[in-house]
Amino acid sequence: MTRLFVLGSGSRGNCCALEHDGSVLLIDAGFSAREIARRASAVGLALDGLLGIALTHEHGDHTRGAARLAAQAKVPLLTALGTWDRLHGLRGTLRHLPLPLLQEVGLGPFTVRAGPTCHDAADPVALVVRTADATTVGVAYDLGRATAATRYLLRNLTALVLEANHDDLLLRTSSYPPVVQQRIAGSAGHLSNRAAAELVAELHHPGLSVVVLAHLSQECNTAADARAAVEPALKRAGFRGTLYVAEQDAPLPAIELKAGPAQLALSL
Repeated sequence: MTRLFVLGSGSRGNCCALEHDGSVLLIDAGFSAREIARRASAVGLALDGLLGIALTHEHGDHTRGAARLAAQAKVPLLTALGTWDRLHGLRGTLRHLPLPLLQEVGLGPFTVRAGPTCHDAADPVALVVRTADATTVGVAYDLGRATAATRYLLRNLTALVLEANHDDLLLRTSSYPPVVQQRIAGSAGHLSNRAAAELVAELHHPGLSVVVLAHLSQECNTAADARAAVEPALKRAGFRGTLYVAEQDAPLPAIELKAGPAQLALSL
């Protein structure tokens, strides 16, 4: 059985995890190691099965606890080469498992594939993880726009954790100065609710059973606004699964995942 954990997501920290038969892969570690352990314990995720930590990019809200956790558990960091370069101050004696773009990297029951995204980081990626039972989970946030490569990477998933960072009107009327507003809304910034709705509707297929909206701006978005933008688009596309909205300050309960018939066929 595969379970998805969203331990928290927002501008102050991001961390997800996949668990398959006791083995755990973290995707980003944007809280302190102690806070990640606390949140994991609260939702029944045992980190003693940790095999590695995959990072989408080097920004602190995605990497804050990565080095300490990796050192404590003696597990590798999985990153794109540019991200690893930028983490030189944290690396120490940490092991590195490179993630070449659009190539598969195996780690226990997990197979990880990275695809390039548009964001103001050294080598940002979206990630898709396939588990031994053919469940596939995509994590795509901190992307100003969805490129063809991103769309290709995120096809045929069981579950998708997708950025819905801001509401366009709330951003334009926020206290952020114009230059910050332009960065957030730009092609190297963050995905709006409207853009997230368009993308997830495009990616929908019968086997998609879980969508988690993530990385919501505290100043320029609300859970209600994100859901109101995305839920109707999913319904029009025929989505019959469950839509969640990640919180910054608390983890979501464990989400059980099961691959659909089409995904099982693709794994054969």
